Amino acid sequence: MPVLIAHTISEATEILAEHPDATILNGGTDLMVEVNFNHRRPSSVLLLRNVPELREWSINSSQQTITIGAGVPYAVMESGAIAAAVPALAQAARTVGSPQIRAAGTMGGNLGTCSPAGDTLPVLSALEATIHLSSRDGERTVPFDEFMVGPKRNSRLAHEIITAVTLPVTGNRQGYSKVGVRNAMVISVASACFAIVNNTPRLAMGSVGPTILRAAKAEKFLAEATKDLDNISDEIAREFGQIASTEARPIDDHRSTAQYRAHAIKVLASRLALRGTAS
Repeated sequence: MPVLIAHTISEATEILAEHPDATILNGGTDLMVEVNFNHRRPSSVLLLRNVPELREWSINSSQQTITIGAGVPYAVMESGAIAAAVPALAQAARTVGSPQIRAAGTMGGNLGTCSPAGDTLPVLSALEATIHLSSRDGERTVPFDEFMVGPKRNSRLAHEIITAVTLPVTGNRQGYSKVGVRNAMVISVASACFAIVNNTPRLAMGSVGPTILRAAKAEKFLAEATKDLDNISDEIAREFGQIASTEARPIDDHRSTAQYRAHAIKVLASRLALRGTAS
């Protein structure tokens, strides 16, 4: 199996244009599991681990945004300036696997795999992140809600590379939480991200549908139920969670039942709405 090594984004896009069937590899925490279990047999691999541009990140103070390279590992997001700018992303990053996996795994990999159980994806949905892609033809940006189009399916073209993600730095309350079958190194049974952006509540749900789902009815209820989103009552929070659970589209599988997933979303949404409030 040929391994094609790139050292710059430009070089990587040139290689991919010539080898559109190549499987892109950065951290490898998803791909290598599939390879080891013979679920995938790549004809060739494009290695991006040696592209320093993909491990860069920056904050634009004037636009109040943060752009994080697709190769920045989860371990870097757990604390420091990124965690201060996007606390929900840091919370999601801390739940990813073991320390070794967080040192290698990346948000670009999460987006490339596009599993409904991807830990960072509810955060990207709730904050309405923008995905940056590059190819030999140029660059383009895609809103997250247009990027993930199905379970393990996205709108990246075969000759494109995911290079970065841009999220808003809101300065408002936000949080992420998930439920799994054990306390650590777990694939989520259900997950949720709650955020307040421009005084508007947002809730994104993971592992309860074919894609990450936004709870539009629950968001609308909460926006109309209270004008003070920093002081949400227990009663309103419970109703918010109940509505969110009706918007989930869970299934029964080997990790959980649909009924339990719906219940988990109700609890997660209610707790996230209350977290950090004065009540």
